[in-house]
Amino acid sequence: MVRKVYRFAVCFFSFCIVLIFSACMTQVAVNKNDGSKKHGQNLDQTVERQNGLVSQGKNVQEQSNGEFDVLSKAGDTQQDAKSEEEQEMMEGILDLLEEADAFWDDDDVENTIDTLDRAYALLLAVNGNAEVSRQKDDLRLLISKRIMAVYSAQQSVTRGKAGEIPLQMNEAIEREIRAFQGPEREFFISSYQRSGIYRDVIIKELKMAGIPEEFFWLPLVESGYKINALSKARALGLWQFIPSTGYKFGLTRDEWIDERMDPLKSTQAAIAYLKELHSMFGDWLTVLAAYNCGEGRILRVISSQKVNYFDRFWDLYNLLPRETARYVPRFLATLHIIKDPKKFGFDLPEPAESYFSFQTVKVDKMMKLQDVAARLEVSEESITLLNAELRHKMTPDREYELRIPKDCLDKFIMVSNEIPIAEKPSLAAKTSIVRHRVRSGETLSSISRRYGVSVSTIRAHNNMRTNSMLIAGRTLSIPLSGHHRYSRSSSSKSSVDMKVNPSGQYRVQKGDILQIIAKRFNVSVAQIKELNNLQSDKIYVGQLLRIKGSNGSNTKNNDSSEQLAQLKIKDKEVLTTDDIAALSTDKYIVTKGDNLYRIAVKNNIDVVKLKELNNLSDEKIIPGQILIVK
Repeated sequence: MVRKVYRFAVCFFSFCIVLIFSACMTQVAVNKNDGSKKHGQNLDQTVERQNGLVSQGKNVQEQSNGEFDVLSKAGDTQQDAKSEEEQEMMEGILDLLEEADAFWDDDDVENTIDTLDRAYALLLAVNGNAEVSRQKDDLRLLISKRIMAVYSAQQSVTRGKAGEIPLQMNEAIEREIRAFQGPEREFFISSYQRSGIYRDVIIKELKMAGIPEEFFWLPLVESGYKINALSKARALGLWQFIPSTGYKFGLTRDEWIDERMDPLKSTQAAIAYLKELHSMFGDWLTVLAAYNCGEGRILRVISSQKVNYFDRFWDLYNLLPRETARYVPRFLATLHIIKDPKKFGFDLPEPAESYFSFQTVKVDKMMKLQDVAARLEVSEESITLLNAELRHKMTPDREYELRIPKDCLDKFIMVSNEIPIAEKPSLAAKTSIVRHRVRSGETLSSISRRYGVSVSTIRAHNNMRTNSMLIAGRTLSIPLSGHHRYSRSSSSKSSVDMKVNPSGQYRVQKGDILQIIAKRFNVSVAQIKELNNLQSDKIYVGQLLRIKGSNGSNTKNNDSSEQLAQLKIKDKEVLTTDDIAALSTDKYIVTKGDNLYRIAVKNNIDVVKLKELNNLSDEKIIPGQILIVK
């Protein structure tokens, strides 16, 4: 505005000059012949008038410049105040970023995102000069990166909240509450007390994953918070993983370690499984049912309804297996009791103190955990708990990350060389699995006698219930151990059914397998395969197999006398020459106090050769066991 006034004054002054000059020239032309006096007077008047106009123009210009100076000073003052305000806003944004970082360090995702949102909203209100604009762009980029980092970390998280599991009450839940109040009261109280040991580690993992915190109490139903709890279906650990599901979710299992027993690793695997199930069903109670009996079973139940496809747990309740139908109400009953123990007649003790806080150190030698605990002057229980995945309570014969209590690292480094090297444990003999097709009239008892294994073992390996019916044509998995022991039931059966001809050959009968034949004649499967040039374990009915040479030394002809001798002398501590003669020269029956070294010396044979002849994977033997010594 000031500039416009200034330009107008200049233009007006120039225009006036032009008009005056034109008027003077006209007057000169008209009064050309007038006297010089008059002419001089007119000229003086014109000059005076011109000077007056010039003075008037100067005054206008000075006034305009004054107004411009006043406006400029006012603008500068206002601009300074605005800059200070915007700078304060920028500092407030930086403070909010620091606050968001603190929330993120505490794993408080919700407050982290909320604080970043506030910082971004404040940033949008800033509209400053060029320098402030550059700062604004930098902060916008920084906040955007923080928000993206938070959401990227949360991409695979189930959006769960505490309290998402509906805590209702019905007859099924009341029935499980009564069970906890009655026969299972002691189990509930002791499990509750053990829960304190693992509370911190499990709750932390649940929060990070966005899983409802009520799932902390699931191990109470699964295992009673026992890390070595083993079910009939071979499910192990706090979260009761069977081997196949454990492998699926990254739990390693070998001769040294079984990560299903590790509280932290098994918790992470359980959370991954629960999240996967939640992505399938969307209902936490249905997720629990699937965790118990498998997602395949639940999907089959849902699809079998044909109408509406109800997929909520209580819609499926009457169609589920009995164990699963109890499992979910049992969990809900646990939540009810934990929420208000007095209401249900419980006076719960203080949970055990959590000492699942550790540091890791790499070791490369075998050490017993009890020796480590003794050198560190801590309890063996704490070291064992921290390294619960170790099956033999011993570090393996390879590099291993050992967990030790916090603040013990320096001490461990000082005493590590003093910890003795442990001997490698005798690992269990490998178990071979035999497939048996059930024939009409057979029972589990008859099958167990035939193979020399217990009925419970057959049930466990085939996921059979106690009241399961055995149907002809079904194929059963029969586990057989790697070494053979004397069995009166198998010997008596084989004395009738299994005979060797005078040339030392045995004719394969229907249902025979190499393991059974080898066990009957006290030879190894490898020996039979070598004598008969067999490339695999496959044999057929009517096939003639050579058994321990052609002289028939361990054929049926000697069976009765050998069995009688065994029954008479197996309880003796020392064998006589007559006893040896009764057994024949190539066999030895183990008596109380024997070991492989003593037997090898007596029979002039190497221990390694003795183990090879009898297909022994370790040095464990029992009284009554028959060994081949030549």
